[in-house]
Amino acid sequence: MQLDERKRTILNAIIRTYLETGEPVGSRTISKYSDLKLSSATIRNEMSDLEEMGFILQPHTSAGRIPSDKGYRYYVNSLVDEKTKEVSAMNSLMIARTSRMEELLKQVVRFLASQTKYTTMISAPSYKGNKVKFIQLSRVAPKQLLNVVVIDGNIVKNHIIDLPEEIDEETVLRLNLLLNTRLNGLTLADINLGLISNIKEEARGHAEVVNDVLDTIAEVIRVDTDEDMRIYTSGANNIFRYPELSDSQRASQLITAIEDKSYLADFVKETERKEENGETGIQVYIGDEGPVESMKDCSVVTATYDLGDGLQGTIGIIGPKRMDYEKVMNNLKEVRKSLNDLFHRDSEKPEAPPGGE
Repeated sequence: MQLDERKRTILNAIIRTYLETGEPVGSRTISKYSDLKLSSATIRNEMSDLEEMGFILQPHTSAGRIPSDKGYRYYVNSLVDEKTKEVSAMNSLMIARTSRMEELLKQVVRFLASQTKYTTMISAPSYKGNKVKFIQLSRVAPKQLLNVVVIDGNIVKNHIIDLPEEIDEETVLRLNLLLNTRLNGLTLADINLGLISNIKEEARGHAEVVNDVLDTIAEVIRVDTDEDMRIYTSGANNIFRYPELSDSQRASQLITAIEDKSYLADFVKETERKEENGETGIQVYIGDEGPVESMKDCSVVTATYDLGDGLQGTIGIIGPKRMDYEKVMNNLKEVRKSLNDLFHRDSEKPEAPPGGE
């Protein structure tokens, strides 16, 4: 929905003021906003229109207004196109990085929690969307095959297949040709039931070999589950900075959700799903837009970082609905860019010539 310039300015003034104070905002306060030269009566009329349109709410019986989820959404969308600000401290953090990925990720979430004063999370990178590069079946015994699967990035997985009966070299060659012809260049998502059924039919009685190869592909192109996804967090106590989140019941629910990584994993998987559907960039979940019921009073802002060769992870910031979205998104953009640049730059370093340094 499009708003005229006056309504946009007043809505931005209400949101920015509420972000700073946490208190309902009245027309008199807005009339002092530096960008406005309007009377209180004109502002009241515009605020009534914004309330009718669903962008702001009037809590209780006070004359002040607060942003609705729809208002926050409009504000967030307007920020997405603005120029990203520099966060120089992040650059120095990247320069001083450690060699261990785990420690680096912990440093990142501590940095973000310190910069934003919100709760932060980051998932360890895992392989996303890799394609099958090569499949090799080799006889190691009359009733045994060595199954080797290679995917993009030269990631290798091998497994011994025990067969119910002896298999000859000619059959192994035929199976290699079949599997490579039908599966090379495919991601796990591309391998559907129809394709599997056709491959098994063409394998002529060697369905167990096809099953083992498919299981190996599924294992090496692994989709993280709640149990094995590694997520690092920082700043959980920052929740208590915000009165709307710090009452005993809300705070308890939020702390539980942050400590039980399966809830945070829902945000990671939802962000990955949007990324796969072409919704790249910063994702913002306001209130009920998020997948976790116990976080309906929060906003969660996420972004995907890419370390190359299909290695991807998710960064997230959790705070009240009145969080400083501009600051949060700028920090996320800078962190993501720094991580992407850091690992892509390292992977492009030329090798030393033989016999030299």
